[in-house]
Amino acid sequence: MEDLFSVQQDTYAPLAERFRPRNLEEYIGQKHIVGKGKLLRRAIEADRLSSIILFGPPGTGKTSLAFVISQTTKSNFVRLNAVSAGVKDIKEVMEKAREQLKLYGEKTILFLDEIHRFNKAQQDALLPAVEKGELILIGATTENPYFEVNSALLSRSQIFRLEPLKKEDLEDAIQQVLVDEVRGLGHFKTKIDPEAIHHFIESANGDLRKVLNGLELAVTTTVPNSEGIIHITEEVAAESIQLPAIRYDRGDQRYDIMSAMIKSIRGSDSDAALYWMARMIVAGEDPKLIARRLIVHASEDIGMANPAALEQAVAAFHALETVGLPEARINLAQAVIFLAESPKSNSVIMAIDAAIHDVRNGVLGEVPAHLKDAHYAGAKKLGHGKGYKYPHDYPNHYIEQQYLPDELVGRKYYLPSDQGTEAKLRNRNRASK
Repeated sequence: MEDLFSVQQDTYAPLAERFRPRNLEEYIGQKHIVGKGKLLRRAIEADRLSSIILFGPPGTGKTSLAFVISQTTKSNFVRLNAVSAGVKDIKEVMEKAREQLKLYGEKTILFLDEIHRFNKAQQDALLPAVEKGELILIGATTENPYFEVNSALLSRSQIFRLEPLKKEDLEDAIQQVLVDEVRGLGHFKTKIDPEAIHHFIESANGDLRKVLNGLELAVTTTVPNSEGIIHITEEVAAESIQLPAIRYDRGDQRYDIMSAMIKSIRGSDSDAALYWMARMIVAGEDPKLIARRLIVHASEDIGMANPAALEQAVAAFHALETVGLPEARINLAQAVIFLAESPKSNSVIMAIDAAIHDVRNGVLGEVPAHLKDAHYAGAKKLGHGKGYKYPHDYPNHYIEQQYLPDELVGRKYYLPSDQGTEAKLRNRNRASK
């Protein structure tokens, strides 16, 4: 176990560590959970915290909020990181927590950073102490807790979602850092252009740590001018923060972005669909996951309106398997554009789901006698196949006869749309009938 946030006292610690808020008044952002009168703020101020899960992207203040709690509470405060801690460490904390509660009536708060890194067995080890109230858990995670945290722990915890910081919050942090001589960069004579501030904020994508790291690098590596002033221009800011921060966790954000791509294709917006796919590719998503979803979408939302969409999606998957990334990005993009620009119809999924609904609800009629297999010995004696009309013997290879069970005669599952190829097929079938 490590001394909680001892790094904050270290002059050589990164700015993002030194500048952690010491109380709720200094805490930046997340007004929806720690603003005046909010539940979490009241619990912290009254020192009546129960187990909580703090969930949000990097740089949104999860660890900083834990530090504020550690400075506010009268409880014994312990920090573990799920990357390096194990069941043995958990049991140690729980044993000491029991002793503190029994001997001194003092509660223990365990801050477990990156709780999603714990497997099920490790998370289960926390349950007895949390359930009995011997230990108050603060779990922090960048992943969706509904995917990564055991339901037993979730049911005993309140979940608070931290959002990417707003632009005004990030600008406020920059201004504070530049004047704070103790924890910030106030001991430097710094002039920062508005364009530089804008670049830091836009590139960070709501991540305060990204802003502070970039700002510190800019200030400490820029040579002062003849007047001893460090001038931070937009060019300096761009060099310091470099690439935009791309948030993409493996929980809800993965599915949100995937959903955005599919809905953009469904809405026939090629540009938006390509953008969302690019987000996934750059973030390192498994491209086969993208390709598989395109295959499903080709039938789900396009289907018979353009049957070639399925061919394109499957071909893109095979191309990906053959050449891999980065080249296959072109094949995937072609499939995305083809699907987005295709006429749309959901008749296929509606048809099969309606049929499945009937089957699951017990509509299980007998196969009509004329449709039963008549190829085995004795079948004709049972009347199998009697009266069957072979469509190829009739004009247009069509003859009307009963194909559904008696109980379902007249039931329509496939209702063709008036889009693309499907409209032509519908008109042809009407003509043949």
